[in-house]
Amino acid sequence: MILVSAEDPEFVKSLNPKLLGLKKEKLTHFRLYWHDIVDGHNPSAVTIVQPPSNSSQTKFGLIRMFDNALTQGPDPSSKLVGRAQGFYGSASQEDVSLLMAENFAFVQGKYNGSTITLMGRNSIFNKVRELSVIGGSGVFRFARGYALASTQSFNASKSDDAIVEYNIYVLHY
Repeated sequence: MILVSAEDPEFVKSLNPKLLGLKKEKLTHFRLYWHDIVDGHNPSAVTIVQPPSNSSQTKFGLIRMFDNALTQGPDPSSKLVGRAQGFYGSASQEDVSLLMAENFAFVQGKYNGSTITLMGRNSIFNKVRELSVIGGSGVFRFARGYALASTQSFNASKSDDAIVEYNIYVLHY
C-alpha cells in the first residue's frame, strides 16, 4: 500500500503568489441592478421545476434558471454592464427564502470577460440580504467577499418580475 503525504512534491506544493502574477490584493465595490423578468414575451428567468401542487405559500420546491441583465441603474434601459446567470430555488417551507447560485459575468470595461460567483440564502422579503462571494474568474481569480441585495421592485401578485440592487464588496488581486 502506498500512502501519499501532504509533503509529497508530486501531489502538492506551496507556491509563491507572485509566480501566478498575483500582486497586492484590492477591495472593489460594485453597485448593480439585477432585472429578473419572469413574465412577458422574452423572460430572462424560466421555471424549470414547478412546486408540488400541495406546496405552501412559499412555493417550496420551485426552481428557476436565469440570464438576467445587470445594469448601472434601476431602469431596465440603463447601461448594460453584465449578465447574472444562474439559478434559484425556493428552499424553505416556512418563509420565502431562496437558495441562489449565480455568476455575474461582466461585459464592459476592464472587467469585460471576468466573473464574480455568488451563493447564499436570499430571504426576499427582508429589506437587505447578504450572499457570499465564493470566487470568480479573470480579474476576479481568488475572489472573496460579500454582496448585499435589496429589492427595488417586486410584482408578487402578478408576474414575479423583480429589480434588485446588489452592492458587492469583493477582495481580489
